[in-house]
Amino acid sequence: MIRKNSDYPLQPPRERGTGRAFLFALVMHALLGFFLYHGIQWQNSTPEGEQAELWTEVPDSAIPRPVPPPPVPAPVVPAPPVRDEQADIALQEKKRQQQEAARAAQLAEQQRQQKLKEQQDAELKRQQQLAADQAAQLAAQKAAKLKQQQQQQQQQQAEKLKQQQLAEQQKQQQLKEQQEQKQAQADAQKKADAEKAAKAKAQADAAAQAKKQLDADRRARLAQMQGVAGGVGGSSTSSNGLGKSGTGSGSGGTAASPGYADKVRRLVLQHVTWGGETEGLETVIAVRCSPDGNQLSANIIRSSGNSAWDAAALRAVKASDPMPRDVNGKTPESFTITLRPAA
Repeated sequence: MIRKNSDYPLQPPRERGTGRAFLFALVMHALLGFFLYHGIQWQNSTPEGEQAELWTEVPDSAIPRPVPPPPVPAPVVPAPPVRDEQADIALQEKKRQQQEAARAAQLAEQQRQQKLKEQQDAELKRQQQLAADQAAQLAAQKAAKLKQQQQQQQQQQAEKLKQQQLAEQQKQQQLKEQQEQKQAQADAQKKADAEKAAKAKAQADAAAQAKKQLDADRRARLAQMQGVAGGVGGSSTSSNGLGKSGTGSGSGGTAASPGYADKVRRLVLQHVTWGGETEGLETVIAVRCSPDGNQLSANIIRSSGNSAWDAAALRAVKASDPMPRDVNGKTPESFTITLRPAA
């Protein structure tokens, strides 16, 4: 058993059987003393002598006496037997053998106690070594477990970092794809707006060319009519130019009252939707209408240089269909609108 209390140093275990050996030796010594005592007393005792009493009868003639009974003979004590020399030798040999047996028994007991002590010491050392081995094994297991936990934590951290990096890469890829998609949409919109602006410009050029041709034809017919009527050297002309524009819109055309431009401006501005730049943008749109205000055409005749704003301005004009009527109850046949984004 290992002592766990450091206040008491290790001591050899107590020998077992010491009391029994001591009692056995005490009994042997008592027997030896008894035999020695009686042997010496038997050899030194003096035989007791025999004693006898003699009685003489005195006759008495005066008084008759009864005859005494015969005396009882004294018991004869037998003499002790005479011990010969062989008996003494045998007794001494027996005593010697007993002493040797006692010494042999005591020596055997001492050897047994010594062997038991050695076994106990060996068992104690074995238990100590076993405890040390168990402690070392436990420490090794604990260190291995701690190392395994650290490795697991490192692996988890590495896996978490890898997942974070993968998620970040996926996020960056998605953002890049969204940006590319937005850029593609913007490019497509820009291309569509450019194509639409080019188409609108071509239509506006065609309309302007048609208008010029129509004006020329009209002037030719008017001149022909004047020649047929025989008018004198006079002619009348009409101009159909662009009127001055106010804030956000301007309008001009044939037979338009002074307040008609404000009506058109208020109507068109309600449909303008723009969140981009505002500085330096100005778009001129030519509009042809029927007398009841329905739009026959709306084309950009002068671009601002920003296709997105041109498209927004054109959408606002087309969304204002029908156009308001003038004071005479009719809408001018043709007029222009100059649009600028509100600051």
